[in-house]
Amino acid sequence: MRQADAIPQKILTFPEVLYRVTQWRVTGRKIAFTNGVFDILHSGHIFSLSQAAREADYLIVGVNSDASVKRLKGESRPVNDQDSRALMLASLLIVDAVVIFEEDTPLQLINLVIPDVLVKGGDYTIEQIVGAKEVMANGGRVVINPVLEGFSTTNIISRIRND
Repeated sequence: MRQADAIPQKILTFPEVLYRVTQWRVTGRKIAFTNGVFDILHSGHIFSLSQAAREADYLIVGVNSDASVKRLKGESRPVNDQDSRALMLASLLIVDAVVIFEEDTPLQLINLVIPDVLVKGGDYTIEQIVGAKEVMANGGRVVINPVLEGFSTTNIISRIRND
């Protein structure tokens, strides 16, 4: 199979990711999880995903569905639909699985996966990170990575609208 053929196979449903996680765990592999909208992929996203990928053997990325993005960011978002965003993420070598979730937070997905490492970028505290308490209760850890300054989808959209 060519590498390009493997890209769509990295986009998984909830049952599929559970099966894949079970396979990885049988071989003793560690799993990291991060999530976001990833509307217009930029260097800040790549930095954050790269940092998350360093934390474990496999990286699962949860992606907000179009409906959840609209609820969280307004009617003008997302710019790119959920299938396009998932495909872009799945095409990255550092990403092992992508799962679209419908809820406003990834808590249901985190509880399904129970990652060894939950990674979030930003200036959060552990208490503010959805799923942190559940991951730590299962013996996992939470990592907060810094944000690469100067990169933001909101700022990119604003620049486009002003040009």
